[in-house]
Amino acid sequence: MFLEQLKISDFKNCTSAELHFSEKINCFIGNNGAGKTNLLDAIYYLSFCKSYFNLLDQQNIRHGCEVFALHGLYLRNGEHDLVSCVQRKAHKKSFKFNKKEYERLADHIGKLPLVMISPYDRDLINEGSDLRRKFIDGVLSQFDPVYLDKLLQYNQIILQRNTLLRQFAETGRYDPALLDLWDAQLSPLGHAIFEKRKAFLETFVPIFRHYYTRVADSSEDVDIQYESSLSTNNLYESLKRTTDRDRQLKFTTYGIHKDELNFLISGYPLKKFGSQGQQKSFVIAVKLAQFDFMRNIMGYKPILLLDDIFDKLDDKRVSSIIQLTGHDNFGQVFITDTQEQRISRLFHETSIDHRIFHVMKGAVTQTEAEKQ
Repeated sequence: MFLEQLKISDFKNCTSAELHFSEKINCFIGNNGAGKTNLLDAIYYLSFCKSYFNLLDQQNIRHGCEVFALHGLYLRNGEHDLVSCVQRKAHKKSFKFNKKEYERLADHIGKLPLVMISPYDRDLINEGSDLRRKFIDGVLSQFDPVYLDKLLQYNQIILQRNTLLRQFAETGRYDPALLDLWDAQLSPLGHAIFEKRKAFLETFVPIFRHYYTRVADSSEDVDIQYESSLSTNNLYESLKRTTDRDRQLKFTTYGIHKDELNFLISGYPLKKFGSQGQQKSFVIAVKLAQFDFMRNIMGYKPILLLDDIFDKLDDKRVSSIIQLTGHDNFGQVFITDTQEQRISRLFHETSIDHRIFHVMKGAVTQTEAEKQ
């Protein structure tokens, strides 16, 4: 699977673009703020029905305009698929697959598997546990629609249960039977999600360690540990035990929405004891392992987006990543970088098929030598 053609209209700072891509590596070169990342985000949007960076759809419309449009032409299994997204101000987003509108955007997730590596991924290490849960949920949801449905149901019930807890506090009226209705529905969903996450990490961690060794050129001991209260407790019984606390705090304090992923290096928390280089190598290895895992499960190669990941990496590591992603194990790759000389030098030393695009103030042009 690969993206042959991308058409953009008034998306973020890009007025208009029609781009044709290589099946292997495509590079967007330009200064900071030129709009390179916005192009990657447009590609991400067509896979996930949303921006990687901005959750408010209408804020992705170019300033002063009324609508943005994205159209991607993909080649999958010898056949073309057209994916289109149109967002108008004060209107519902229109998302189509081969000109047919989706009733549920969730039905699109997983059709065009994609992995993005961005400087913002450092938040996986430094920010709260919710981001790490979103990571594992995002991976599983791309190839397991049953998991996605259970997760959506679980989150909806948590929202309704929390609303009920607030109503109890506001009215002074407590109805344990009504609360039990939500608890009984949460329990099987929570345990199913827990088992899926546990099984995923048992397979995922060895792949991650392999990529960390390749990216960091080091045999350091790294690990990802899954911490969940459901590993030793029954969710339904635990919700009963924590009812008084939940009523006092007005939200659900127990369940898989409190799970954690612990990132470790040499047995210590990566956040506290890892250097900047170790943290960056750790995150890149996590995302490359995500790619590898999804490829093995789905039977074809996801698209890989590398946004400004070469910053603060030495030339040896940069070259290693280019060679790694240019290998047959990987499919189509999109890269952003500020240094044209670095990219030109890297591809001068290799025979990997590639195309280079220059980005300036949202406008995109393809290098003459790369046009076909």
